[in-house]
Amino acid sequence: MDDLLSREIETARARFQTLHEIVRAARGVLDRNIWGYLIGGTETETTVRRNRHAIETLAFRPRVLRDMRELSVGTEFLGRPMRVPLLFAPVGSLESFHHEGGISAHRGVDAMGAGLMLSSISSITLEDVSAAGDALRIYTLYKRGDRDWMDAIVKRAVAANFTAFCLTVDSAYYSRRERDYANRFAKPWRSGEGMEWQAALNWDDVKYFKDTHDIPLVLKGFATAEDAAIAVDHGADVVHVSNHGGRQLDHGLGSFDVLPEIVQAVGGRAKIIVDGGILRGTDIVKALALGADAVAAGRLMCCGLAAGGAAGVVRVLELLEEEMRLAMGLLAAKSVAELGPHHLRSAAAVREPHVFSGFPLLDYAEQEPAL
Repeated sequence: MDDLLSREIETARARFQTLHEIVRAARGVLDRNIWGYLIGGTETETTVRRNRHAIETLAFRPRVLRDMRELSVGTEFLGRPMRVPLLFAPVGSLESFHHEGGISAHRGVDAMGAGLMLSSISSITLEDVSAAGDALRIYTLYKRGDRDWMDAIVKRAVAANFTAFCLTVDSAYYSRRERDYANRFAKPWRSGEGMEWQAALNWDDVKYFKDTHDIPLVLKGFATAEDAAIAVDHGADVVHVSNHGGRQLDHGLGSFDVLPEIVQAVGGRAKIIVDGGILRGTDIVKALALGADAVAAGRLMCCGLAAGGAAGVVRVLELLEEEMRLAMGLLAAKSVAELGPHHLRSAAAVREPHVFSGFPLLDYAEQEPAL
């Protein structure tokens, strides 16, 4: 870590004592269009809210009277040690949140021993992002060409030492994100050239990838046990449980609602990542207890990036790590391996779910731009 980043991290620690302060700071620097793009979902935004509802209706069952002086929240994923079992989820056009985009994101997760899923929707090359650090990194592709086109990108990712390669599988069509429409704001990839290739993506493409390339394959966008089982039958190394943050299919279930059935269907034959509404260290602990191997977070990490660049990303991860450590210590789980469904039970929600309802000290009026 360079001296400048170290100084910026110290400044971020003094400035941000809580995660909600980082979200508030991001709201203050992002314009109306980008903030709406960040917090919005498709159509009624029901799936966005169900993501939080699924997390918030899980309660902990703590155990006591264990010697908890030694505790670790770290894990190993795809052969790499992780200080925090979290990846920066693949968000298109990270340059919208910070001018260095994926470069700053990579510097931040590298400093904290976390991971980065880099979206192919970026104006900064994958090579430049990769050169910014040595974190666990996964290149995440929206298919916009034929197999030769994809093969060329996979070879670039391998040459740039990406840990794994990811195909996004839940985006055959681009959804109607009404906040963007209401703001008359359109990202260029909404109807860009080559979208028919994403619509045509199928299981034969997965088989071709596994037969052709020697890099672990992540498939992102599963919401059913049936498809997860097919994925591992086709050799997927990682099944990523995701509804695209509620930004693709409206009226879907929350990711944590479908996670248990997918864990059962995968049966240990592949690693599992889950995303969807993750805002707190306790959310990460719940995901691991349900059987995920790691989590991904997009909106919260983008807030850290917007609020403070790489140092903001570090500060988000530091606070999540602290919250995880406290939760696991009070659950009497000394390691991630000790977490399990026995630590959880269903409970009634105590608040109306919202994209940032994990932060009750935020005034929702601060988050919602007037239309």
